[in-house]
Amino acid sequence: MLEVGMKAPEFCLPTQDETELCLRDLSGKWIVLYFYPKDNTPGCSTEACEFTEALPSFEELDAVILGVSPDSPKKHRNFIEKKDLKITLLADENKEVCNLYGVWQLKKNYGREYMGVVRSTFIINPDGEVAAIWTKVRVKGHVEAVKQKLQELQQ
Repeated sequence: MLEVGMKAPEFCLPTQDETELCLRDLSGKWIVLYFYPKDNTPGCSTEACEFTEALPSFEELDAVILGVSPDSPKKHRNFIEKKDLKITLLADENKEVCNLYGVWQLKKNYGREYMGVVRSTFIINPDGEVAAIWTKVRVKGHVEAVKQKLQELQQ
């Protein structure tokens, strides 16, 4: 399991535009890397819309917001168009990065067990280290909490 202070696992994934984005491309920046289960579902839509709304404040803090789910770039494009999102979404279709970050786990819902993404957020500092971690995220108030933590870390 990843812990604060550890080097963030390196990755390269396609964006919604099918261009490859690697962690190393963002070296020297603050990164908010959030993992969510599925495009166009209620909780995931709320979270993505709140991150989009807060994007200017994150940009003032020199932070990039990246959402990651196992959905395809095409599904991400549809989600972005439908919800008018301004954030970058990464497609982890083979769940490699979800596994690297420990968010692909056994979940239980109404007595049914299945593998899925546990909603989680990581702040990665300009040196490429994990600076903060949230697991089993509740969407309400989360974006604000991430922004506050980022401000604390930068002081």
